Amino acid sequence: MDERDLAILKAISELGTGSPEQIHEETDIPVSTVHYRLNNLREAGIIENDLYDIDLDALGLGVTVLVEVLADYAGAHSDVADEIAALEGVTTLLSTMGETDFVAVAHLPDEDAVGRLLREFEEISAVERTNSTYVIETLYDDARALSSYSLETLVELLTE
Repeated sequence: MDERDLAILKAISELGTGSPEQIHEETDIPVSTVHYRLNNLREAGIIENDLYDIDLDALGLGVTVLVEVLADYAGAHSDVADEIAALEGVTTLLSTMGETDFVAVAHLPDEDAVGRLLREFEEISAVERTNSTYVIETLYDDARALSSYSLETLVELLTE
């Protein structure tokens, strides 16, 4: 894996497509090279399917950490959320009710990156404390929420 492969994967993530032409426009990598590298990334198991889902373990981002954030802020809730969401590695940020104000999900390469991330949380002035949990194994993760419903249930719940 090199910088071009990573540029292609980042473009897929940002564009939401694996179109070689659109990836070329985003990265300036020639279309033929994009095709070649996409095939190699599929063969390596990093790109999992035709929807261009990325296997984060195969890529090297196999450490998943859940970070509960307790905050004390005088300003806007959204300002704190923006600061947390901007931290590298944070892929999901949830606003929650109860003692915890936010839950962040981060995908990181190793324990050093976990330490870096937690130090960055401490630098956010509104963050009072965090509680971190390492994920041992992802048992189920479906980015496509509709797949967890039957068509009948969707029709019942969402049609007028």
